[in-house]
Amino acid sequence: MENRISKTQIDRLGDRLRAGNITDADLRLLDEYRRSFTEAYDVVAGTIRRELQLEPTGRPAKSTTSIAEKLRRESIRLTQIQDIAGCRLIVPEVADQERVVASLVELLTAIAVIDRRQKPSHGYRAVHIVATIDGKGVEIQVRTALQQVWAELSEKLSDLIDPAIKYGGGEEDVKQLLSELSVTIAEQETNESRVLEMQRSVDAMLSKPGLTDGLRSNIMNHQGRLTSLKADLGSRRLKVLEMLERFNRRFEGK
Repeated sequence: MENRISKTQIDRLGDRLRAGNITDADLRLLDEYRRSFTEAYDVVAGTIRRELQLEPTGRPAKSTTSIAEKLRRESIRLTQIQDIAGCRLIVPEVADQERVVASLVELLTAIAVIDRRQKPSHGYRAVHIVATIDGKGVEIQVRTALQQVWAELSEKLSDLIDPAIKYGGGEEDVKQLLSELSVTIAEQETNESRVLEMQRSVDAMLSKPGLTDGLRSNIMNHQGRLTSLKADLGSRRLKVLEMLERFNRRFEGK
């Protein structure tokens, strides 16, 4: 395909999609462009299954409608859209998210990592990885369970009330709800990350040779406090998850 269709042709196609002035020939060209990502998607999905023993959910090609909407919503060219092909991985918590992201960076090539936890997009938090295979980008979304339930709620409210909600628009009370829930998740997962770092520090100290009995005893006292902190955070995580799921159930069937 690269020999027959130039980047300029693809971007001009994107301009016509954005304007809504498309022909049957344009739709065929777009379909060909979308399908050109299938092989790269299969490589990424296969690597995840084989090396990480995880099952990604996703699609080898973004829909025509989604592409056109993204072009209208954002000031980008068609060739700049990074999620024509994409998949998602849901992991239990932050420690798993960090491990999976690190593994993907090591396993795949031409990686770009977009961390939307510290700088969320309208409350949306996750880590996105874009792997490039033979010139084709494939986006991998890595979400924790809490981040996933929040995203499901945002999608549901967008479908039921206003599509603009997903992109920071809509009614103020809905935006406020999603923002407050997102902050709650961020606080929970920031605390989990801090405890994870403290645990790594304790493990590193315990691995050093020549520790005196007194120093080892002090370190083990820290370990005991960390164990208690992790238990408290685990209980709080369940409460936050239950709260999010209650909001999701509230809108089921509407």
